[in-house]
Amino acid sequence: MSAIIAKTPPMGWNSWDCFGTSVTEAEVIANTDYMAAHLKPYGWEYIIVDIQWYEPDAESSHYRPFVPLEMDEYGRLLPSVKRFPSAAEGKGFKPLADYVHSQGLKFGMHIMRGIPRQAVHSDTQVLGSAVTARKIAHTNSICPWNTDMYGVNPNKPGAQEYYNSLFNLYAEWGVDFIKVDDIAQSKLYGYHKGEVELVHKAIGQCGRDIVLSLSPGPAPVEEGDHLRKHANMWRMTDDYWDDWKDLIVMFDKCHSWAPYVGLGHWPDADMLPLGHLAIRSRERNAGNRLTRFTKDEQRTMMTLWCMFRSPLMFGGHMPDNDEWTLSLLTNEEVLRILSHSYWNRQLFRDGDRVAWTAKDEGGDVYLALFNLGSEEISVSVDLDLLELTGSMELRDLWEQKYLPAVIGRVEAVVPSHGCVLYKLSQ
Repeated sequence: MSAIIAKTPPMGWNSWDCFGTSVTEAEVIANTDYMAAHLKPYGWEYIIVDIQWYEPDAESSHYRPFVPLEMDEYGRLLPSVKRFPSAAEGKGFKPLADYVHSQGLKFGMHIMRGIPRQAVHSDTQVLGSAVTARKIAHTNSICPWNTDMYGVNPNKPGAQEYYNSLFNLYAEWGVDFIKVDDIAQSKLYGYHKGEVELVHKAIGQCGRDIVLSLSPGPAPVEEGDHLRKHANMWRMTDDYWDDWKDLIVMFDKCHSWAPYVGLGHWPDADMLPLGHLAIRSRERNAGNRLTRFTKDEQRTMMTLWCMFRSPLMFGGHMPDNDEWTLSLLTNEEVLRILSHSYWNRQLFRDGDRVAWTAKDEGGDVYLALFNLGSEEISVSVDLDLLELTGSMELRDLWEQKYLPAVIGRVEAVVPSHGCVLYKLSQ
């Protein structure tokens, strides 16, 4: 395996925001084809199947409790052939991953922390171990919102072998990205440090580079050092949706987590709820819709995510993207901040006025000015705060145009809930 994976924040598509638990193989392929045709040249590369791909009759963002799941004799969940026909005859996700790879992209999937309750009740053998599922299950460690799994007791013989067997299977399938849920923060038990370490070791022995993403949030900041040692991404927030109040909260979260952003480890501000959402979702009583964010709010979100260097995971059904949505995802000058910047930080927050800055590897300086209020306001920054002197060339990255050079100060009129994003050069 490579010494470092996820050298820049991962960029991709995740099925949850539009299909909940119920995405099908045909829908994954449609989004794969769109990404390959329209987004791959801009750095987008991951196609991720979210939760309950092993539940034959999953239908929305709600979970059906205690239903039969598709599983092999070793307690490892398998894709539902009803929803993923290519998984027939024990092929698992390999045919779908092969298709994604054939388009020059990478394949990812979601799993829940632990071992299936179904495996524990059947007492299946743990592959590579003399123990069975009941011996390693922590039956009091359950997810409060999903009934599929029991936790695994990391102190039990066979616990590591169980996780090894999972990731060896995923490596055989050609998986490039794993999102592990109910592990970064549990409403009942907090941060599952022991199982994070089991997963980390399992990836290390499987022989394949696999990006590890931990959910949900908010992950505890006090575990930041442990998280960046054992994972490539971890959620800073619970599920994030297209609600302005949620976006305001992310400014403080990004500020708190900025010290932990770095090569191979990326605090995750969660998915981008843009485009056509909730096709089969009941989230917040608002299904099958276009994003509720205004265009200014969409730019604010994209700017904050890039200035902070959060992973970018698009949530909408990509084949339905309009020109505006596509333009947000293909602005090379904005996306360069994600992959080529450093010293990313909040410069100040003064009421509704917020400024973030970063430096480019090529020597330029980025400056984002945000207005979190309900009225248009002026936001200004003295250039000495950015350690800049003399006349500076000013480029508006969203509008993709040069503005008059500035000396001493940058000032902009910023719309309500909006932002401006500049690059300053000598």
